[in-house]
Formats: sequence, C-alpha cells, structure tokens
Amino acid sequence: MPRAVLRTARIADLPALLDQMEAFNHHEQIRWDRRGGGPALRRVITTPAIGQVVVAVRGRQVLGYAIVTWGYDLEWNGRDAMLTELWVAKAARGLGLGGLLLAEAERRARRGGAAALHLMVRHRNKPARALYERAGFEVPGRLLLTKPLRTTR
Repeated sequence: MPRAVLRTARIADLPALLDQMEAFNHHEQIRWDRRGGGPALRRVITTPAIGQVVVAVRGRQVLGYAIVTWGYDLEWNGRDAMLTELWVAKAARGLGLGGLLLAEAERRARRGGAAALHLMVRHRNKPARALYERAGFEVPGRLLLTKPLRTTR
C-alpha cells in the first residue's frame, strides 16, 4: 500500500473534505450542516490569515485532515491556534495518520507564530485523548464554556 502524503488542502479537495466532515460531526454528535460548513471551509482553505487545512492523501484519495485556525490570547502573549478538527477516515485508521496529521498541525501552528495549540476532545473518546496526551497535550485545569452567537446575514 503506497504511503500517504500530507499537503495543504486545495479547493478541489472540498467535496471529499465535506464528506469527511459529515462523518466527523456525526461521530462527535455535533449538529452540522454542509450548506453552512462548505462556505466556511472554502474560506479557511483560501484565506491563510484564518487558518490552514492539511490533508493526508494517497493518490487522489483524501484519507484524513486537520484544521488549524488562528486566535489571539494575552495569556499566550499573542497568537495562539486551535486544532479545530482532526479526522482519519475509518478505512485508513491504524496507519499512523492521526499522529502525522497532529504533528503537522503543530508544525504549522509554530511556523505561524502560535505560542499554544488548543483542541477539544470528548471525555469518552479514549483513542483520541491517548493520541493527544502522547503528543504532550494536557488538561489546563479550566473548563471551556461556549455561547453560540447567532449572526444575521
């Protein structure tokens, strides 16, 4: 089986990425709609000031992806980053792609000037938690709270 290659996502990857994002959000039990997600993903792919999307590909097949977005926090003296999503397709699991995507997300965050890389993971997702903890992520001792802000367009 040929090795997977990591590269920056392209607009041509959008359909495959949206399919995988549907699988990711279903798995995570997150209500998500590709009609809204598609334009948001397109914007990240085409606007490096917002973030970066990395794909693991074999030939033309997208096997997984990682999305890093930029933030700014005084605790970190400026720029930080959020690993918004990391996903490996079921058929490609067990090949080490999760670790490769995670390491690449961290490299890109560092190159982008981020002093910290944050992520969220469900308590019950033991395989993902183990991956992140092996990579040096730790619980910061505080609870992340979220309030959805509805915007009018």
